[in-house]
Amino acid sequence: MDVKQSTVGFIGLGKMGWPVARNLSSSGIRLIVNDADMDVAKKFADTYSARFVSFEGLDEELDVVILMLPNGDIVNSVLFGGEESGAKGLAHRLGKGSLVIDMSSSEPNGTRERGQALADLGIAFIDAPVSGGVKKAESRELAIMVGGDEQIYEDISPLLAMMGNKLFYVGPLGAGHAIKALNNYVSAAGLVAASDAVQIARNFGIEPAKAIDVLNASSGRNNSTEVKFQQFILSQAFNSGFSLDLMAKDLGIALSMAEGLHRNSPVLEACAELWNQAKHSMPKGRDHTEIFRFLSGRE
Repeated sequence: MDVKQSTVGFIGLGKMGWPVARNLSSSGIRLIVNDADMDVAKKFADTYSARFVSFEGLDEELDVVILMLPNGDIVNSVLFGGEESGAKGLAHRLGKGSLVIDMSSSEPNGTRERGQALADLGIAFIDAPVSGGVKKAESRELAIMVGGDEQIYEDISPLLAMMGNKLFYVGPLGAGHAIKALNNYVSAAGLVAASDAVQIARNFGIEPAKAIDVLNASSGRNNSTEVKFQQFILSQAFNSGFSLDLMAKDLGIALSMAEGLHRNSPVLEACAELWNQAKHSMPKGRDHTEIFRFLSGRE
């Protein structure tokens, strides 16, 4: 696939989608954008080298469609429409031989089901979720984990490289979404452990910043202590760009995977329950780094 000659549709211009789509546009990709908020999509098209097309107008002109949406249910609705309304989704308007790339955080088994439904329509499908947050989306330094046909991955690697600099082919369809959820489980557990440790240290009389310095110079360091604490937590900015609701959702996906594989995972169960409690006790839309505040309130 010559990506520079392809017409790419991009649906989902949220906190992550906007900088990712901007990088595609600045790389010379012929880009058509759409979002649930049409004003946002029109603003993007007016600002960058892209064209806005209404959802109903998206059709077989597109060679590739990239979805960067909050969850698999929304992906399903975009691709296949709503059963109650009888409206047809995008999949019924794309041409045979086109490709859909789901960069959302979707449930792996649902991804496999969507892949089969798309294959029946002659449309290829891969999952390619990302990790790294808004700053790495802006700087094209995202990690992108891909599941699906390996030859398709090889063909579209130049396109993916315009969005991230760490590309991983991890296995069959759904594998990208699986490892993304498991990555976020490890991330969430590390953030909770570090938050708990720092609060215990504070209660003992150790300054939180000193505690983080020691952890970062020792074996207890992790992504949260190195990246999140000074910038987002101790500063009380709490604006990493990734919501607490989405972290809780990804933990739920990881837990469902474990249960489906009949694996007893007590640490995962406890972690998912803790984040779910935080989700229901804090206002919707809070940043995931505010788990520190939630844990402080439990003292």
